[in-house]
Amino acid sequence: MTIEVTDKTFAAEVLSSDVPVLVDFWAEWCPPCHRIAPMLEELATEYSGRARVVKLNADENPVTARAYGVMAMPTLAVFRSGEMVSWHVGARPKAKLREQLDSAL
Repeated sequence: MTIEVTDKTFAAEVLSSDVPVLVDFWAEWCPPCHRIAPMLEELATEYSGRARVVKLNADENPVTARAYGVMAMPTLAVFRSGEMVSWHVGARPKAKLREQLDSAL
């Protein structure tokens, strides 16, 4: 299950995580964001215990989105040990999302 994070919880949930975290920077008005949501839920289940998948609504949490230069949605970033290790703008197939996560494990 994906977890919603906010400006206030981002550091604790993502930067302090002991496993890699895939962050989906999304917005309610973004059709591609809604299309990839089911895939992200599946990946959250597949990677349970090895990695986490979280969602951050960029419109409601502009401080974090701005801090990471998010200018378009969806932006999918992987963080490991508090550092961003990869990022991609735009919807991707599940296999590519899996590759992005696997590279951080």
